[in-house]
Amino acid sequence: MQLKIYNSLSGEKEIFKPILEGNVGMYVCGPTVYSNVHLGNVRTFLSFDFIYRSLQHLGYKVRYVRNITDAGHLTDDGDVNNDRFVKQTRLEKLEPMEIVQKYTVDFHKVLEMFNLLPPNIEPTATGHIVEQIELTQKLIERGFAYESNGSVYFDVLEYNRRGLNYGELSKRNIEELFANTRDLDGQGEKKNPQDFALWKKASPAHIMRWNSPWGEGFPGWHLECTAMSTKYLGETFDIHGGGMDLKFPHHECEIAQGKACNDAAPVNYWMHANMLTMNSQRMSKSTGNYILPMQLVTGENDFFEKPFHPSIVRFCFLQAHYRSVLDISNDAMTASEKGFIRLMESLKIINGEHIKEKTGNQGTSGFNYSEWKGKAYDALTDDFNSPVLIAHLFEAVKFIFALNDGKETISTEELEDLKATLNAFVFEVLGLQNIEENNNEKLDQTLKVLIELRNQARKAKNFELSDQIRDKLLAEGIELKDGREGTSYVLN
Repeated sequence: MQLKIYNSLSGEKEIFKPILEGNVGMYVCGPTVYSNVHLGNVRTFLSFDFIYRSLQHLGYKVRYVRNITDAGHLTDDGDVNNDRFVKQTRLEKLEPMEIVQKYTVDFHKVLEMFNLLPPNIEPTATGHIVEQIELTQKLIERGFAYESNGSVYFDVLEYNRRGLNYGELSKRNIEELFANTRDLDGQGEKKNPQDFALWKKASPAHIMRWNSPWGEGFPGWHLECTAMSTKYLGETFDIHGGGMDLKFPHHECEIAQGKACNDAAPVNYWMHANMLTMNSQRMSKSTGNYILPMQLVTGENDFFEKPFHPSIVRFCFLQAHYRSVLDISNDAMTASEKGFIRLMESLKIINGEHIKEKTGNQGTSGFNYSEWKGKAYDALTDDFNSPVLIAHLFEAVKFIFALNDGKETISTEELEDLKATLNAFVFEVLGLQNIEENNNEKLDQTLKVLIELRNQARKAKNFELSDQIRDKLLAEGIELKDGREGTSYVLN
C-alpha cells in the first residue's frame, strides 16, 4: 500500500515519502488560548487526530507536535488594542496568564470529550521566547530582516530578490500582495507594506512583554510556530497541518522564515483542513449562527432538537473529507446518530460468541472479504479519505446483519480477521467510542415513556395531566422542549 497525501504546496496528491523511513514528524498549529475553543477549531483538530491515528495504524512511528499560543500577538502588526489577549484581559478583568490557564483547560477538556489523542509534545509560545529571539537575530545577520524603532520585520522584497518566492503556498504574486495591503498602524516603520513582524516593540499598554536585544517587546505570530516546529522536528520535517484560514499569511510566512534561516524548505507536505458551516451558513458570533462544542453535546442551544453524544458528533465530522467543507445541521446530526447506532449494533453482533455458530468453511456467498479489506485500506491511504472508508465499513455492517440472520456464510478464519479489522477501523482509526448502556440510557428510556404519556394526554385534551408531567419533570431539573420534530428534553 502506498500512502498518498494531498500537498497544498503542489496542489496535487503525492506519494508520501518520509524523511526517515518508518517515522513521521508532524506539526499542527494549535489554539490561541484567549477564549473557548469553537466548533470549527474542533473540526480541524479532529481531522488531524484522525490523520495521526491513521499514520500510527499504517505502522508509522509519529512524533506529533501541536503548540499552544499563549503569548499576545498582533495578526496584522497593527494597534496593540487588536491584541486578543489584551482585549480579553480587559473584558474579564484577569491577568493574561489567568486567561491562558482558563482557556487551555477548556481546550483540553473539549478535545478529551471528543476522544482526541494528546500530541507527543505540546509546546507553548511563552516557553520558547529565547528560541524566537535567536531566530530573529539569525534572520537579521543573514540580511532577511531589519530593526526599526524597536521592532524587527522580515524583508519580503529582499527574500524575493534572492530568487525565493514569497506567495508560493497561497499562489499569490508579490504585486497582488502589495496592492491588497491595508493601511495599518506601524506601517511607517516598514520598508515594504507586506513585511511582517518578527518582533514587535511593546507599547506602554501592552501587558505581555519580554526583554530582547531591541528592547522590551513580544514575538510575531508567525515566528512562534517556526521556532517550536524546528526545535522538535528539525529544520525540515514531514507534515505541517492547520486550518485552511492559516495558509496565508501564517503558513506562507513560516515557509519564508524557514528558507531564509536554513536554506531549505521547512516542510515537505503541507496539509489544510477545510471550514465548518452550520445550516449551510458560515458560523459567526455576529450573525448568531454560532454554537460552542459543549452546547451541541448538552442540547443547550436553539439549533438542534436534542443533545448529541460526542462520539456521534465525531462520527458526523468524519463523514466529510478533511479537505471538504463540512456542514452540520439537525438533520445531518440525526442521520449520523442512526448510522452510528447501526454501526455499533453490528460490532456487538460480530464481537459476540453466538455468531460463530452461524459460520461455515464454504467462504462467503455475497461478500468478498479480501476485496472489501483492500478497498477499505485504499480509502485510508488515498489522502485519508474518511467518508469512503466509512462507506466501506457499512458494506461490512450489512454483511454482518445478513450473517447474523443466517443469510450469509464466512470461514472462521476470515470472521476473526473481519472482527479485528472492523474493531481497529472503528475504535483505533476513527476514534469512536461505544455509548455503553448505563443509568443515563435507562433515564432516557424512562423519559421517552413519560413524553409519550404526555403526548397521549395532549391528544385527549387532558391538558391538566400534560402540564403536570411537564412541571414535575421541570421541578426535578428536566426541561421538556416541544419542536417541529417532536418533544426532546434537556437536563438542567
